[in-house]
Amino acid sequence: LGVLAAFEVSYWRAKRQFPGMFMGALVSIMTSALLVALFGNAYSLNMDPAYTAVKFIPTIGMIFGNCMIGVSIGMGSVMDILDTHRGRMEAMLGFGASRWEVIRPVVVDALRAALLPTITNMSITGLISIPGVMTGWILGGADVLQAARYQQIILFMLSAATASSTLIAVIFCASVLVDHVPVLRLDRIKTAGTESALSKAGIESSMSR
Repeated sequence: LGVLAAFEVSYWRAKRQFPGMFMGALVSIMTSALLVALFGNAYSLNMDPAYTAVKFIPTIGMIFGNCMIGVSIGMGSVMDILDTHRGRMEAMLGFGASRWEVIRPVVVDALRAALLPTITNMSITGLISIPGVMTGWILGGADVLQAARYQQIILFMLSAATASSTLIAVIFCASVLVDHVPVLRLDRIKTAGTESALSKAGIESSMSR
């Protein structure tokens, strides 16, 4: 499931790719999803062992889905921001800004965009909409308070996994496109196996330096 999620983010859903995008998505999604799923099942859902299939498989499936959305939006936002503000980034680098000084505002803006769906979903849960987990428990005859408790646990797990996986992926993406020199490397971005307009602009910028 983790490999398929990373492949979806890197190839099927992404309009643009850069070197190492698949491995970055795979590591960020797998690490966050496994840690949050194991920790949540062990200490919140009281499963022993934590990887008991009856709850671990549906839980990690939901986590993979949310992480995939966050990572996809986050990486896309990084590339869009670096392209849109290319002149400002190069000016900062020209005046001696460090790598982190350049990518920090990019990471913040990309995280804000990627986590907006998750935060919005948390803000309306129970007030405007009733999610599937809680609905299923209520229709199955469970106590409403117990159903709400499980729904809160699932939401916190989804939010934690999405935030951590997106943070890892966004920092990785920004670090690839602003190298250690530091130089803005938009030439590393490819579209459908060919050089994009971003790539050509990045090559011209590097040559001018």
